[in-house]
Amino acid sequence: MSHPIILKILEDIANDLHGKGVEFPTLLDIAFKIRTVLKAQNPDMNQLARLVGAEPLISTQVVRLANSVAMNPSGRKIVDVKNAIVRVGIRAVSSVAFSIAMKQMAMAKGLGAFKTLSRHLWEHSAYTAAFARTLVKRYCRGKINDDEAMFTGLIHDIGAFYLLYRASLVPELAQNPAEVQGLMVEWHDSIGHALLSSMGLADPILEAVKTHEQPRTFETIENLADLLSTANQLANIIAPWHAQPLAEKGDFLDRMFDADTLQCLLGEAEIEIEALKDLIQ
Repeated sequence: MSHPIILKILEDIANDLHGKGVEFPTLLDIAFKIRTVLKAQNPDMNQLARLVGAEPLISTQVVRLANSVAMNPSGRKIVDVKNAIVRVGIRAVSSVAFSIAMKQMAMAKGLGAFKTLSRHLWEHSAYTAAFARTLVKRYCRGKINDDEAMFTGLIHDIGAFYLLYRASLVPELAQNPAEVQGLMVEWHDSIGHALLSSMGLADPILEAVKTHEQPRTFETIENLADLLSTANQLANIIAPWHAQPLAEKGDFLDRMFDADTLQCLLGEAEIEIEALKDLIQ
C-alpha cells in the first residue's frame, strides 16, 4: 500500500470526525439512538417502540424473541413492538439492536473484498462481548454492569469496522487485504475512541476502547478498561482477527487465571455466545 493512500484515508477520517460528518449504516445509527433512550432514568416506551419499529431486522427479532418458548410460556402471541419490548425487557433490546447492527456491518455487500477479515472481526467482537459478560458475573458483580460490559465488548473494535468500510471505498486496496489489516491494527483503537467520543459515550467506555490493546499489569479486574482488555485477550484465543496480539498475552492470562479457571471461562463464554446467537438468528 502506498503512503499517499494511507495518508488520504486517515486524512478523510480526521475530516469526518472534525466536521461531525461521520455516517454509519442505518442499523448502527438506530442502535445508538435506542441506547440513548434506554439510558434515561424513565425511558419513553413510545419513543423506544418507534425506534425499534423503524428497523425491520431489529423489530422482527424483538417480536420473535418475545414469542419464544422462554419468554412466552403461556403461548399468548405478541405482534406489536411495544408489548414485545415490555415482555423481553428493555435491557435485552439494546443487546439485540447492537448485536444485529454489528453483524450486519460485517456482512455489508461493500466489504466483499474483505469478506474473511470482516467475518473474523465480527466473531472477535461477539466473543469479546461474551467474555466481558462472563467476567462480570464471576469477578465484578456490583462493580460493573453486565449489559454495559457486553455493549463495550461488541463495539470495542468499531474503529476497525470503520477503517474497513473506508478502505472498501478505495479500489486500489481491494487487492491487498493484508495491507488493510495492518492499517486497522495500527489505528483502530484510537479511531474507535474518536468515533465514540463524537457520539458522546461515557468516559469509562472511551478509555476502555482506547486502551484495550495496550499492555496491562493488573492482577484483578477493577474497572471497565481492565475488563475489556482481559475479555479482548481471551477472545483472541478463540477468535482473533489479526495475528498481532500483545507479546505478553500468554503471561498476562497465566497470571490472571489458572488452567482450570481458564477452561471454565472458555466454556461459559460459549454459553454466552449461544445466547447471543439466539438474539440475532
